[in-house]
This record gives sequence, structure tokens and C-alpha cells, in this order.
Amino acid sequence: MTELRVVPRRRPYLWVSYAVLAVVVVAFLYSAAVNPRFGWDVVGTYFLSGAILHGLLTTIGLTVVSMLLGIVLGVVLALMRTSGSRVLSGVSQLYVWFFRGVPLLVQILFWFNLAALYPKLGLGAFSVNANEVISPFAAAVLALALHEAAYMAEIVRSGVIGVDRGQRQAALALGMRPARVMRRIVLPQAMRMIIPPTGNQTISMLKTSSLVSVIALSDLLYTAQSIYGINYRVIPLLLVASTWYLIVVSILSVGQAFLERRYGRGALL
Repeated sequence: MTELRVVPRRRPYLWVSYAVLAVVVVAFLYSAAVNPRFGWDVVGTYFLSGAILHGLLTTIGLTVVSMLLGIVLGVVLALMRTSGSRVLSGVSQLYVWFFRGVPLLVQILFWFNLAALYPKLGLGAFSVNANEVISPFAAAVLALALHEAAYMAEIVRSGVIGVDRGQRQAALALGMRPARVMRRIVLPQAMRMIIPPTGNQTISMLKTSSLVSVIALSDLLYTAQSIYGINYRVIPLLLVASTWYLIVVSILSVGQAFLERRYGRGALL
């Protein structure tokens, strides 16, 4: 039998595309390095400044608190939607419809100006001044968390209904209570489908939180805006904020990949 020689497939167009891409990247990096308008010295000056780091911590704290509240409320809404009760399901659908329909920026402004509707919060002697309770941070958390809960409710619901109904019925036939079936059988399997979009929502929340600059909350973007409002170095300060956003997003992406591997152990690929 004649011995056949394997010849690798020639793809010259691929090497040409690599060369063109490399030229474009090098040209952009060279242009950015030699263009004094980028203000790299200003970027270096403010990158680790106290004001920027304080704004960064505010952004991270706002993201963490809002996502935790949004996830908890989203799980409750998803369970209400899948409970079989028409009343609970209807309330959940109404919530999701409303908070997905109203723009987030409008919600932020609404909560920040809640005192215009209710100057006092509470009943009688136990009421408090709304302006003292609804601070810019509290208004931002309320708007972001309630908005996020509507999306998390749909994400969790899609994960729950993605689990085979036969497993739930088998667990109920064995005498397990519905709450335990949900906690021990359904949710652990649904996590494989819930984790990826939840990670995406967390990254989106980090960037969306920059909208709170409209109520003068000193997050990362508002702090950068405040500084360039004084020294007029707009591009360098925006580069500082963008670089910090990219760093935090990279860390969140690593955490998401870790959680996906953890909950995907046993999945057929």
C-alpha cells in the first residue's frame, strides 16, 4: 500500500489578516504613546489618587449591595411566579413588567426625589424625614436593586423551569416537602443555567451604576467628572475611570468562570 503524506492546508489569507491586524494594533499603540493629548502623565498622577480610589470603592460597594438585594428579591419573585398561585404569579408578573418597563435613570431620579411625594416616612410618632433617610446612596441602591430584581426574577425562573419536572415529581413521591425539593433538588441544578447570566448582570451593574452620577453620588465616574471639571483634563480622567472599570470587570470575569466550573462539574459537554 502506498504511503500517503499528510500536507497541512495552506491558508495564506489567514497570515495576511494577522499581519494587517498587527499593523493596525501597533499603529494605534504608537499613536496613543506619542500623542501628548492622551495626557499619560495626568493618568499616572490620578490613577491611585485618594479621590479616585474613594469613588472606586463607592462604585464597588454600590454594585455589591444592589446585586445582593436584587438576587434575593429576584429569587423570591421567581418562586412566586412558579408557585402555581395565580395571585402570587400575577403580582410577580406585574412587578417584572413595571420595573423592566421604566428606564433605570427615571427610577434613580424618582427615588432621589421621593420626599416630594412623601415628606415623612412611617406612621405617626414613628415617622422620619424622608430627606434624611433617602440619601443619594440609598436612592441609588433602591433604584438599582429593584430594577435588577426584575431581570434576576426572569433569569432564576428560566433556570427553575429548565430542570426536568420528573425529578421534582420523583422527590415529592419520596415524601420530600416542596420547599426541600426546591432547595435540594431544583435550585442546585438550576444554578448551572443561572450563573452565566447572573455574572453578566453583575458586570452590567458595575457599569450601569455610573448613572448615579446624575444625583451627585461620588462614584468613580462622578469623581472623575468632578476632577476634570476643575483641571479640564477630560480625556486623561476618562482614561483613569475606564482603566479601573476594565480592571474590576476582569476580576469579576475570573470569579464568574470559577463559579461556572464549580456548578458545571457533572454537566455533559
